[in-house]
Amino acid sequence: MPDNQKSERFLALDIFRGLTICFMIIVNSPGSGSDPYVPLDHAAWFGFTPTDLVFPSFLFAVGNALSFSKGKYNDNSAFLKKLLKRTVLIFLLGYLMYWFPFVHRQEGGGWAFNPVGHTRIMGVLQRIALCYFFGALLVHYLSIRSVLVVSAGLLVGYWAILYLFGRPGEQLTMLGNAGTLFDTWLLGSDHLYHDKGGPIAFDPEGVLSTLPAIVNVIGGYLAGVFIRQKGKNYETVARLSMTGLALIAVALFWGQFFPFAKKLWTSTFVLLTIGIDLCLLGVLVYSLEIRRSRRGVYFFHVFGRNPLAIYLLSELLFTVLSTVRVRPGQSFYDWVNTVFFQSAFPGPFGTLVYAVCYMLVCWLVGYWLDRRRIYIKI
Repeated sequence: MPDNQKSERFLALDIFRGLTICFMIIVNSPGSGSDPYVPLDHAAWFGFTPTDLVFPSFLFAVGNALSFSKGKYNDNSAFLKKLLKRTVLIFLLGYLMYWFPFVHRQEGGGWAFNPVGHTRIMGVLQRIALCYFFGALLVHYLSIRSVLVVSAGLLVGYWAILYLFGRPGEQLTMLGNAGTLFDTWLLGSDHLYHDKGGPIAFDPEGVLSTLPAIVNVIGGYLAGVFIRQKGKNYETVARLSMTGLALIAVALFWGQFFPFAKKLWTSTFVLLTIGIDLCLLGVLVYSLEIRRSRRGVYFFHVFGRNPLAIYLLSELLFTVLSTVRVRPGQSFYDWVNTVFFQSAFPGPFGTLVYAVCYMLVCWLVGYWLDRRRIYIKI
């Protein structure tokens, strides 16, 4: 493989990842004082917004990267060692990220240690770790045809599990679905996600709903394999786009019986997001490789070169800003939004301006790392 082709292939992957990380920071870090615009918030339950595309797109990018790294590990022991190391480290980082800052402020003003018994086990990075682990195992040991069969089995099997093992009449509700019942039994309610610290225990990145999410990784892997085999040309763009549109059509039809739900990660949600990602990838191939357009590419390249580090920075810094108090009952995060952003741009626009500014701060850190050729990888 010529060096210039190799770099271009990784450029497209980095830009796709960079776009995903950029949008992820914006939607994960809205300002306070007003509700965000509807497209910049997750669907309440059933439905789909642009925000719902972010997480599955990152899984798709993980699968895409697998297609370029698979040939590096012909020895099974080396492959398994690297796979286990990455999986454990990414899972552990996600677990520690949710536990951070390890203490909480008490009503009397003092501080208390966050007990291990109330830490969240699953989460975004934890799901990425598990999907990467099982996705890598499947594509390493099985043929593409077998991988497709397993993927179909995961999607149809998950549909069956939800309807067969959920509470009768409540199979697709937050507390009655099989995923919540299984997570509560396996992990206990104290280790699940509690929205705003409330009593309701439900995890949108639970154990059972990880099964269909593995297919998002496989979808990215198959797309990467296809591009490597067919090259970057008009036929590749056309076939990526047509496959994406076909999956979207199947998802829309199946969605009449099994609705889109990111928090349940329904099988229709998987097909819809893979279809959209294939179309987006086709656009990137056309723009970056055929038209050779480079305008604005470096901005997203910065995110794509250090995706894990920048994501962790964005989440941990957000936690710090929400924890530090400038006055009793008001965090620095709320204060800066009240005094500056909501005063200058009241309403949802102010939350968007804050989110964009916050994203740019994270970008500057990524830019500093890139200029010094510091790339944090696992």
